[in-house]
Amino acid sequence: MSDEKVVVNIDVDLEDLIPGFLENRQKDILKLEQAIAEVDFEILRSVGHNLKGVGGGYGFHEMTTFGAAIEEGAKENNLEIINENIKKLSHYLANVEINYQEE
Repeated sequence: MSDEKVVVNIDVDLEDLIPGFLENRQKDILKLEQAIAEVDFEILRSVGHNLKGVGGGYGFHEMTTFGAAIEEGAKENNLEIINENIKKLSHYLANVEINYQEE
């Protein structure tokens, strides 16, 4: 994975909400890592489902993809898929650059 910035275009009306939103996604990564350590597929499924639901609403469509893959991996008890997508999500969050636009 490269360290190139991932530019996401977000409605300027959401600007005040984005820092808290992204902070909560960092907390989700910690929850996912803890759930991996405990092999808790229900928490993994739940957090993945939440990520799938919230990402697109704010304009973070790739987050939705990673969340869906984590949720599906949890349903299949597949730690490899889950780990891979947690890494992708973490990388994504570390490299996301927000471009606020008037809608």
